[in-house]
Amino acid sequence: MSIKRERRGKVKKFFKEFKTFAIKGNMFDMAVGIIVGGALTALVASIVNNIAMPLIGILIGVDFKSWEIVLPRLYGNAEPSILMIGLFLNSLINFVVVVFTLFIFIKAINNFRKKNKEESEPAPPEPTAQEKLLIEIRDILKEKGDSSSENTAVDEE
Repeated sequence: MSIKRERRGKVKKFFKEFKTFAIKGNMFDMAVGIIVGGALTALVASIVNNIAMPLIGILIGVDFKSWEIVLPRLYGNAEPSILMIGLFLNSLINFVVVVFTLFIFIKAINNFRKKNKEESEPAPPEPTAQEKLLIEIRDILKEKGDSSSENTAVDEE
């Protein structure tokens, strides 16, 4: 019976540690970031594929979805090899827009955290009258100690 209690205690301890790990710290922030990143990627992909690339295609005069390079048939292949340059450019623009958007988002979060940290840290307290007096005495003793060591050095010469 004590073995079962001991196991039960270890299992409870394990789940308690896991709960602490999963809920506190960066694990929760990371999960939220992944979810937001996934939603943002889908949105950006739609904007790039359905709005940006058609507009760029009109300006340049190229339909990116059909922009491809057909490579010669080698070694008796029945099907030619095709490089899909347009689809690659779509993906490249997607990537740049997502990374730039995440950069701006993270920069804004870091600025917000920095402001909160600065506001939460109280200024160091003003020294009391007694502390100010002690600082003055220390400085005067330092000056006297420095001047007396200079005098002894001159006397020795």
